[in-house]
Formats: sequence, structure tokens, C-alpha cells
Amino acid sequence: MTKHIPFLLLNVACFLFIQFTQSQSPDELDRLSDKYADASIPLLKDLLSIPNDAFYPAHIERNVIWCEKAFGERGFETKRIETSHAPLLLAERKHPNALETVLIYLQLDGQPVDSTRWFQENPYKPVLKKKKDENEWEEVPWEANEQMDDEWRIFARSASDAKGPVAMFLTALDALASEEITPNYNIKVIMDFEEELGSPRLPNAVTENAELLEADMLIIFDGPRHISNKPTLTFGARGIATITLTTYGPVVPQHSGHFGNYAPNPALRLAKLLASMKDDEGRVTIPGFYDGITIDAETERILKDVPDNEEEIKERLQIVSTDKVGDYYQEAIQYPSLNIRGMQSGWIDEKVRTIIPGWARAEIDVRLVLESDPELLIQLIKDHVAAQGYFITAKEPTREQRLEYDKIVTFTSEISYQSFRTDFDSKVGQWLTKALKNAFGENPIRIRMSGGSIPISPFVTTLGIPAVTVPTVNRDNNQHSPNENLRIGNYRDGVKTMIAILKEDL
Repeated sequence: MTKHIPFLLLNVACFLFIQFTQSQSPDELDRLSDKYADASIPLLKDLLSIPNDAFYPAHIERNVIWCEKAFGERGFETKRIETSHAPLLLAERKHPNALETVLIYLQLDGQPVDSTRWFQENPYKPVLKKKKDENEWEEVPWEANEQMDDEWRIFARSASDAKGPVAMFLTALDALASEEITPNYNIKVIMDFEEELGSPRLPNAVTENAELLEADMLIIFDGPRHISNKPTLTFGARGIATITLTTYGPVVPQHSGHFGNYAPNPALRLAKLLASMKDDEGRVTIPGFYDGITIDAETERILKDVPDNEEEIKERLQIVSTDKVGDYYQEAIQYPSLNIRGMQSGWIDEKVRTIIPGWARAEIDVRLVLESDPELLIQLIKDHVAAQGYFITAKEPTREQRLEYDKIVTFTSEISYQSFRTDFDSKVGQWLTKALKNAFGENPIRIRMSGGSIPISPFVTTLGIPAVTVPTVNRDNNQHSPNENLRIGNYRDGVKTMIAILKEDL
């Protein structure tokens, strides 16, 4: 018996060590996360310095290579999932005695940039700034990063959406490795390099590689926290479809003096067509558009548990009143939306000219919810356009069509992906809630569904797994716009969030 005591003591010591390291106090977690977050700023800068517009394959290839190296150095096996355009990248790391697998979604591409509207030399050259006054920021030398204030920000394309979370995750892995903490589940990471294009090749790739991507649950590290900037979990997101409408006037632009009052103006026609789709309070007037959506008492309780301050939201947006699709913000985003995301006709500003344009175009996005059929919504909009007296074509009209039909519109559409929702009481929901509570000392804000869209439904429907989003970045980050930024305090909290999740036992 006695000869087994040393072995027994060794086992007990190992057990106690694991228990100690995997149940660190919030103060110890703060120390660890702050140390590694601050030390990882060069890694974040390096990643942000790689251009990532998915319209340029050379951009994407550089990002794929960077990720292969970064994950390979952290013990992951990587595999490219080839598509007809940019590949997806899968990184996998297995852990001893793990019984379950967590799939993690990360996004690496970014919106295109208009460098003339950025207040820095290059959107792909990260700049550290602190606030000078209410509307101005001044640059801070990177050499000062050891004393970085939580309120300072890093300005660069994809700082928040969504390379910041990628750097947070890699940093969290490094922090845990330093403490010899190993998750009790296997990890698969799927990296998307076409999210800002709507991830057009993702659904087919998931279907064709279902066995490779097999997991028990999905976590999405993407998006901004609640407006209060408190720890947040989001249990769903709306899907998205897009429509392009083009109306026509004269075959080429005409002098407005010679043909005003004579040749129909396509911009006016388009404006009237779009206006016919909504009432003055922002509600879609097309019959059937909101069919199937009900807010029962339990759902309303969940929605009102989110601590939104409606006046604060309006002040931040600098608006007096809101559309009346819902009575409050959380209710509004439970419905499908019909949004004009851009319009063009003729010329404006310094290029303005006195003409009747030859055409006018509107780009529309339709945000989808689970209760709505995307194809039905598109058809309802198309039927409405026809009811306004328009001949509909999928191409630019021919000479014969122009001379036959008074009102012509080109109508094209695409359904990118559907909505998803996961129950708060699901295993993944309870696990993440516990991890964030342990890290921050309070329950996270739990949101039923975000208004934005992420291409997750192919994973949920094809793989049959629940999904939850863990947002980390500051809400006022200018994502998709010039001067996108990431608050230093959010970067530190994001690293802390991911450490807490990685060390929380399933």
C-alpha cells in the first residue's frame, strides 16, 4: 500500500493545481487579462495592418496565411476549406479527456474603405488616439502604450468588426497557456473571409463539410456589447436579403431646360415608389409583411429585461422620434425590416449638372426573422412594385420595352441567410452566462436577438447546433464607416471574457 502513496499524492497535487488555476478569483483574472491584453497590442497592430477587402483576393490570401501561422503556433491544426472564391479556414485543437466540441466563428474580412474620409494616413495603418474634446481625437505615440488609458482607442479598418475579437481570442489562448490551463472541451475555429460580402459561399461549404465542422455548440465572437457597455450575450440575429431597384427615364440624361416638364424623371418616380412602401411612421404598408410575428407575455418580459434607455439611444442617434414598428428598441428588431441602404441618380455636389437623369437606383436590405419566409417577403415587395404600374424586368430594358411600357423597373434580389435564435436555458446559454458572471461579478445582459445579421444560420440548420454570440467591442465603434475604432477598455475586457469562457468547464 505505502509504495502507492507518492503516486497518490502526485494525483492529489495535480487535482488541487487544476482546481486552483481553473477557479481563479476575479482579481486574479483581471491581472492575467490586463497583462496579456496590453502585451498583445503588437499582435493586434500586425493583424490590423493587413488589408482585408474581400473584393481583392490578394488581400484575403495574406490574412489566411497570417491566421494559419498564428493558430499553428498555438497548437492548432489548420485546414483550408476551398470555395470558388476565398477559402474558409478551419483550425482545430483537441484536449485530453474532452467529451464535447465547441465551434468558434471568427470573421477576418472588412468593409471597403474610402481613405479620403479617414482622419489618418491609412485605414490599414493602426493609429492610437485619445479624445481631445467632444468631437475630436488626437494621436498618441505608440511608445505610450504601456500607460494606455481604457478610454483611448485604436483606429483602423476592422479594429472592431471583427479583427479585434480575433486578437482577443489568440491572446486569451496565450494567457491560459501561461497558467497551464487547458479547456475541458475540444476547440474548432472556423474563419470567414467573406462575411462583409454576405458569405455567399458559406452555406454550401458548411453542407459539403458537415462532418469536418461537427460540434456540440457554436460561439460567435462578433459585434458590439449592449449600449451600456456591460457584459452581453446575444442569442440570435436577424438574417438578410437584398434588393436592387432601378427606374428609367430618357435613354440618356437630357438638358432639364429643354426637356423639363416633358421627359419623366426616374429619380422622382423611384422616390414615389419607395415612399409607397412605408407610412409616415416607418411601418411597411405592404400587406402580409409582418405576418406571423407575435410578442407574447414571456417574450416581452425577456425584451424588457434588457436595460435600454430609450432617451439615451435617441440622444446618441441625435433623433427626436423613432419609427413605430415596435413600441421600444428591442421590440422593433423582432420584426423584419425594409431599409433603403443607398440611392443614386445623376450627379451632386461639385459635379452637379442641370439634367434629367437617365436612371435612378435604390439598394435595399431586408432584415429577416425566423417567423418570416424570405422568399415570400421578396415576392410581396415585387408584387407591390407591379401594383404601382411598373413593368418588371431582371435586366436593363431594351429599346422595344422602353417604347412599349410607360413605367419600367429592373428588380434583382438575393437572399443571403436566414435568422437564428437559441433559448436562454440551453446548455450553451447557461455555460456562457456562468462564465461571464464568474468573470465580471454580475449576470450578463442577455439579448433575445440582435438587429444586425451574421451568417450563422447555415451552421445552426445544417449542423443542428445551438449558437450564441459573445459581443465584446464598444458600440460606438463606427463599424462599416470611416474612422472605425476599438476602445482599449473593451479590448482588455474582451480578452478577459474569452479567458473566462476558455477556462469555464462544460
